Amino acid sequence: MAAKKAGAGQPDEADQALVEQWRDMLALHARTHCELDRALQRHGLCASDFEVLDVLAATAVTAAPGAVCSYRVQEIAERVHLSQSALSRLIARLEKDELVERGMCPEDRRGVRVALTGKGRALHGDVLPVQRAVLTRMLARPETDVR
Repeated sequence: MAAKKAGAGQPDEADQALVEQWRDMLALHARTHCELDRALQRHGLCASDFEVLDVLAATAVTAAPGAVCSYRVQEIAERVHLSQSALSRLIARLEKDELVERGMCPEDRRGVRVALTGKGRALHGDVLPVQRAVLTRMLARPETDVR
């Protein structure tokens, strides 16, 4: 038997549960992002800064020793869920702090590639345990605001 529809403009129970689940996910994301920002601020980073460093560091793990690992800006944008303009500003800030370097893309001269510097790699290594600890704490019990 089909579920009975609520009155005009009123969501049925399944709709309401779906919306509540969505809002719970948004709330968890917001709480976790704020906790990450607080923890990473001591290291001069915000959560988005760390995400970019983390994406770049992940490519370095699988590369040959001594190889320069980089991503095109568009590839980073897809992985960190920032607009291209917001990501460009973030990368400019990281470059100013000497954590990343930008260069021309050899396969497409219009493109820009971004790579970690030695300083960026060292900072990522120092901050990685902090970020992972926050994620572990916040995602272990997502239904509560753990502080």
